[in-house]
Parts: sequence; structure tokens; C-alpha cells
Amino acid sequence: MEIVIAIDSLKGSLSSLEAGKAAAEGIKRANPQAKTVVRPLADGGEGTVEALVHGMGGVLQTISVTGPLGEPVDCTYGIIEETKTAVLEMSGAAGITLVPDEKRNPLYTTTYGVGEAIKDAIQKGCRRFLIGIGGSATNDGGAGMLQALGFGFLDKEGNQIPYGAIGLKNLASITTEHIQKELSECEFQIACDVENPLCGEKGASAVYGPQKGATPKMIQDMDAWLLRYARLAKEKFQKADENYPGTGAAGGLGFAFLTFTNAALMSGIQIVLEETQLERYISKADMVITGEGRLDGQTAMGKAPGGVAELAKKYNLPVIAFAGSVAKDAKECNQKGIDAFFPILREITTLKEAMEPEHAKNNLIDTAEQVFRLLKL
Repeated sequence: MEIVIAIDSLKGSLSSLEAGKAAAEGIKRANPQAKTVVRPLADGGEGTVEALVHGMGGVLQTISVTGPLGEPVDCTYGIIEETKTAVLEMSGAAGITLVPDEKRNPLYTTTYGVGEAIKDAIQKGCRRFLIGIGGSATNDGGAGMLQALGFGFLDKEGNQIPYGAIGLKNLASITTEHIQKELSECEFQIACDVENPLCGEKGASAVYGPQKGATPKMIQDMDAWLLRYARLAKEKFQKADENYPGTGAAGGLGFAFLTFTNAALMSGIQIVLEETQLERYISKADMVITGEGRLDGQTAMGKAPGGVAELAKKYNLPVIAFAGSVAKDAKECNQKGIDAFFPILREITTLKEAMEPEHAKNNLIDTAEQVFRLLKL
């Protein structure tokens, strides 16, 4: 029996590969003759760089960039040398986890470091980019990123506007004379699983601003500034469309990529499945194992395990999922290709204890072992 294992990371606990190896160990305990193949999995959010770099035979790079608060942070991204592809997560340079709760204020957080990471990859020969844009701390419409790539975001006096959404308040013109010359040679595939427009009641500011520290007044101001920015962009870039689905992702970073670069917004899980060639492994398998930290109704609606199950069903394969916890509506997953799912918690415990890596690993090993002991019968 050949079993392909592709489990998304149990965030804050186990990486995708750690979870996969734990499941494989449990299976081997129950059935030493089983052949297990562990593949990395992600959906465009946290863990995407690791999954794609491991799955595509790349190498990791760590550089210092301007963080969301304007201070240096270490940002890790991957390069797949064979295809000159760079794999980034914007959260590595401008993520909300880089900002303490008491300092969250989207008026002053910037995407400048994202542009620095892209520039570094360009200088190292990359012309193809896979970028996950989930988990942002910003609402600057991608202005900081574009400034780092050489675009002029200028006020009436011709000076670059300051970092953060507050800078857009004084934006008077956008110039292109000094942009990174290789940018026109680059193509960007952006992992984006939200459809919010840039502005309005479903836009970046209104929907995501509060979790980034925005007050109602900030939301109103930022929305107006983003709209004016979009209208300015339209004067030079005809493809600018603030209503296009996904332009509101990551505080408007989706708009920046679509308007100013050669970019396409794509489903995060589809990018990962295609780039890691998971279907090639599944096509040879007898069974597929997947999972994630919390299995719920959303899992069936385009999250990573749902994508894996959909692939497996092309080959009529049984699919089992393991999860750190399981919500009541997880039964919807049974209608979307996951034949059976199992929470790995084995005793009453605190959330902190449950997420301790060694504890989670042992729970996953033990649960997989018992499931496969049953299957062996």
C-alpha cells in the first residue's frame, strides 16, 4: 500500500513536513509494510515558503528588510534556481505578527520591506515570483512596496510620501522614471483567496482595518485615500481597477500588484498543488492523508486539505484527515472528498499544552497509529 501524506501546518505547533512525518511514523507502527510519501502543503498563507521551497528543491535566503514599523526585520524567502523563481510571503516583511498588539496602527505600517525582498530576488536573477499575501499589518495600498521598487509616490512638493496609509493622504502624483529596470521582465503569481475590492464597505479598510488597529475614523479616512490613490493610478495605468476582486487583499497590496506589475491573483492552494506537482504523487497512490490545525466548514471551501481531497477523488482514492481540533460544521468535509476525519487530541488539556510541538507530534503519531490499526483489520 502506498500512502501520500500532505498535511497543512498546524500553525504555532508543527510545520507541514513535521506533521506529515508524524503521521507517517504512526502509520508505520501499525503497518510496517506501508509505503509513505510525505509532501509539503500550504494554502498561500503561513508556511507557503517552506512548503514550496521543499517541494520544488529550492534554497532559503534570509535578508534584513524594513519591517512594518519601519525598523529592520529578518525576512526569509526561497529561490528555486532552476526556474529562477522566488517564493515569498508578504507577512515575512510586513506581517501582523511582527507588530505587538499595542503598536498596531495601519496609518503607520508599511509594505516597504516587501519591495526590498522582491528587489533582492531580482538582483539574484529571479524573474518569476510566487507570493502569498495573507496576514498583513498594512493598509498602504502597496505604496511602500512600490516605492522600494523605484516608483515615485510624491506629494505636492515632489517628495516621497511617508510610510503607511497616512502617506496616501498627501499623495499628489505617481512617477515611474526610476523603477527597477528588470521589473518589466518579471511575472508575479499572487496567492490570494479573498475577493474584496479595494474600497467601500467590503474593501480593505472596512473589512480588515479593525484587526490591524484601525478606529472607525481611520477606516473612513483610509478608504477615501485609497480611492483617490486608485484614481491617480488610473491616469497612468489603464488596467487600474479598484473594484476588481482581490484588489483589497493585504491592505490594497492586491491592487498594487495588479496595477503596477505583470501579475495575476490565484488561489493559494492551486499554486501550491501545481508547483509541488502533488497530483503526480497522488496518481500513483492507494490512499491519501491530509489535515490541518482546525478542520471546519471552511476546509471544504478551498482550504488546503479540501484541495488535496479534490485531487485524490480524481483517482477515486480514499482520503483521511487529521486535525488538531474539529468544529461542528467539519462534517461538510465529508461531502467534499474527505471520507473520514479525526481530531488528534487524546486528553483534556489547555490550548497551550495541546499546541506544544512535542505534544502535538506525539498526539498525531498515536492517532494515526490507531486509525491504521483499525484499517489493517
